Amino acid sequence: MDSIDRIDRKILAVLQRDGRITNAALAEEVALSPSACLARVRRLEEVGIITGYRADVAVERLRPALIIYGEVTLKRHLPEDFRALESMFAADARVLEAAEISGKSDYLVKVLVTDMAEWRDLTAEWTAGPWQIERVSSSVAMHRTKGFSGYPL
Repeated sequence: MDSIDRIDRKILAVLQRDGRITNAALAEEVALSPSACLARVRRLEEVGIITGYRADVAVERLRPALIIYGEVTLKRHLPEDFRALESMFAADARVLEAAEISGKSDYLVKVLVTDMAEWRDLTAEWTAGPWQIERVSSSVAMHRTKGFSGYPL
């Protein structure tokens, strides 16, 4: 891991809270000159600690949106099965997040669909496809009580 000091951590905490902050305001908040602050931010980007900047979008205000958390269990546990499934997840924009997990299932996915009919069609496609999926269990997000707001540093 790259060497990160307390000032880098302060920069990261501020950027997680407000990714649109100007460099001048960021520099003031972390008590650096603007040029030193910009150099640190660029280094954090170059080494891959800062991986991007995004807007937090209220998708439900734009279109019908149903968030489903699905547990996916494979029939087999061959390396090529995991690779194929991960490629499929990566290529499908409806799959917002996917993680290989330990426990009774192999993957936990967070999926955005329009309605339950689309989820049913999607899981039917997954289980009938070539991805060696044995079963998909799901839970519907009823209400978002806390969204991701950054990692504790």
